[in-house]
Amino acid sequence: MEKNADVIVIGSGVIGSSVAYNLTKKGASVLMLEAGTLGCGASSACDGFVILQSKSPGPHLTMALASEILYRTLSEELDYDIGYSHCGGMIIIEREEELEAMKIFMSKQKDLGLDVSLISGDEARIVEPALSKHIVGATISTRDAQVNPLYMVNGYITAAKRLGLRVKKHKKATDFIRDKERVIGVRCGGDSLYADNVVVCNSIGAPELFAKIGCELPIIPRRGQLVITEPVNPLIYHVMLCSRYIAAKYHPELLEGSSDESIRLGVGMALEQTAEGGLLIGSTREFVGADRSTTVAGVRAVTQHAARIVPALKRIRAVRTFAGLRPYTPDGKAFMGAVPEHKGLFIAAGHEGDGIAYAPITGKTIAELVVDGSTGVDLTPFAVDRKIEKH
Repeated sequence: MEKNADVIVIGSGVIGSSVAYNLTKKGASVLMLEAGTLGCGASSACDGFVILQSKSPGPHLTMALASEILYRTLSEELDYDIGYSHCGGMIIIEREEELEAMKIFMSKQKDLGLDVSLISGDEARIVEPALSKHIVGATISTRDAQVNPLYMVNGYITAAKRLGLRVKKHKKATDFIRDKERVIGVRCGGDSLYADNVVVCNSIGAPELFAKIGCELPIIPRRGQLVITEPVNPLIYHVMLCSRYIAAKYHPELLEGSSDESIRLGVGMALEQTAEGGLLIGSTREFVGADRSTTVAGVRAVTQHAARIVPALKRIRAVRTFAGLRPYTPDGKAFMGAVPEHKGLFIAAGHEGDGIAYAPITGKTIAELVVDGSTGVDLTPFAVDRKIEKH
């Protein structure tokens, strides 16, 4: 048996590419396997928010705060422009009854060290003149930022290749190779590839792979439909979410019985303007299996909701629609760390809408765990064998 690498990384999105880069940075020989083309999964169909305000106080926010610090110097470290802009972010509040909930949410975030403030509707319109007059307030943080997800993937992989990373595209991992209780490689159809360690980062494909070792991994595809507009002059200056986005993310069960179509579709506004001037408008949160198609109802709900908050959008043409699959978990936490009872097997998957924000710290942490055997980051809340309760 000839070893193909020290570590095999399965998946090439922002998480997999960060893990691969950080492993090569620590001196490991790494082979990356990708079933399609690089970054073709969730990372190719999402917004570029590095937003901390949307993270619930606790492990989510702690990870995001650590990751944001790494983002500040990431382009320089990779010697690659990842489209990082430290623009700040806002969560828009449309109704008076949402103000108190956001105050409590924000207070807990501040206790963990996030610089975030609540401002009135009038103050929000001074900062962002395009906001509708009915907006009653917003939370705002200077630590939020944006990035180009595909630039990130290319940046990580380009830097890792300089350190020896090898990549096999169109190579789907179909099973693990085991020697008693240890994973020693991966099968790709009829091919066998061997390594000391394997890291699974292909979130949507991970449950099928884990089923081969008798492990039920509750990662469920959750479709997000998005819209891209024509380039326009600067319209907004922060990345923006609405407070309903928080509800759609953390309490999907509250959306199902609504008579409002946009609420049933889990629509919560995500709005950013790219460096080229186009606006990215999102998004739905739908459980429709692996269906990545867009729908008239979904696109209509996304654009109408966003235009209610930023009325100028009504006069801007949409040029493209697309959808991606977010890897949802019932308790809202990703799976990260070593897989119990399977030595040599690690996972970093199931980040849903947190993958962009978490990518730098996830890669660093998993690399430390694989190469050094330990990490200073507490991964207990993200353990594969944790007791999972719906949030």
